[in-house]
Amino acid sequence: MVKALTNFVESSRKVTFFCLRSGQRRDVTLDGKHFFLRTSVEYSNPQLTVEEVQGIIAARLLEVCGTYFADHKLEDVDEKVIGELCELLQKPPQGRIVPFLLNTDDVEPDRYSINPLKESIVSSGQSALPAASVKTEQLCIDQKFMQKYEGSLISSKEAELITRNLRICNNNYMNMVDAVKYEQLEYLSEQFGMDLHLCTLRMPQAMLSQEHSEGLLHRIIREAHRDYASIEHVYSCIGRSMKSRSTLLTVPHSSKGYGSKRAAKGKIYFDGIKLKNVRVDYETTKLYPNAIDPDDVSIAVADDHFTVEGSKLVNYAYFETPSSPQFFLYSLASPENAALWHGIGAFGASQLVKSYLTIRLAFAKGFLFKGLADEYKISSSIPLQLNLRPEYIWFHPVHRNIDASIGTVENLKDLAAIGMRLESLPIESYIRNGNNRTEPS
Repeated sequence: MVKALTNFVESSRKVTFFCLRSGQRRDVTLDGKHFFLRTSVEYSNPQLTVEEVQGIIAARLLEVCGTYFADHKLEDVDEKVIGELCELLQKPPQGRIVPFLLNTDDVEPDRYSINPLKESIVSSGQSALPAASVKTEQLCIDQKFMQKYEGSLISSKEAELITRNLRICNNNYMNMVDAVKYEQLEYLSEQFGMDLHLCTLRMPQAMLSQEHSEGLLHRIIREAHRDYASIEHVYSCIGRSMKSRSTLLTVPHSSKGYGSKRAAKGKIYFDGIKLKNVRVDYETTKLYPNAIDPDDVSIAVADDHFTVEGSKLVNYAYFETPSSPQFFLYSLASPENAALWHGIGAFGASQLVKSYLTIRLAFAKGFLFKGLADEYKISSSIPLQLNLRPEYIWFHPVHRNIDASIGTVENLKDLAAIGMRLESLPIESYIRNGNNRTEPS
């Protein structure tokens, strides 16, 4: 972290985040002189999980230690230094390193079968919608869920907190989730003795809906779909074959509101080198189970079939063709100079990291999205890759599940006793090579 900070090249880009304190939202605009460290929490569940809390604490420890030891010798660590670090942790981030939450707003609202609102999410027809589109007026706590999972995935106090915020969130699901999680972070900041109010950036829906048609994400989508060679190049980076062409680089939303990437199947068609159209089929699809009951698989209910003309993607406009770009594409617009992953190699998806890093390398070398770095004042450097080691991912002291809500843990010291180990992921081990080129053919 110290080495990355020492070699850090500033940019002139400005990024606006938001944070909630005592229920009050505040926007924060920071410039490219800051070193941004990315972690995240999910919009697929309102309650904070022990895994999410660990990621936030890890980000603050990295930020404070990185900033401190960039100014001091790494070997001079004694009780006095530890005391100074603890004092810094009690204050909001104030150095060059800024940890932030990159929260994906295109995720299904119950992706992992741990959302206590799950029954009403399905019955209200919103299970295949992106979180950014979900409304709360028909949502309520699922009593069967509470009876089955109270104490392992959810606590009664958290259910009360969620219910209270459902009434005052102005029919906005993501605002409700943010309010619940930040209120929990208020309490946890006191318990852990460190300020855990990290600022938040929502992507990609929020960014696409706010930027103009020549904005960064719009350009990324356009460049990726420019012609056969462009799509082939992206495909090679993500380890996909052009024979099937079934991976949609951005998933167009249905007129019915569906936007689930899991529920969407499709195919890309060409007329010579020109993108002709994209077929999209939304069908009811199983998502993922929770860690307590492997048979309790969440579901995205959808049924729609349509075709999007290629010109709609080559000349992309979000308001005309709303869609959800894949993470390996839209993460290029994230300001991150370092990324903190959770349990890559066991719980985390190694293939996602490979796609992310191979795309980043092609971008850094100027083989992909050439000119965007200068035009939009974004860094083309490959961010430092950090990982919470799988064997030290926090879990419920009794049920041993990593998706337990923080409210189900009676003694937070049990989590601290597990400890925390971080590793730097070797970038070269996550770059796809061989037939999957990072340079254009």
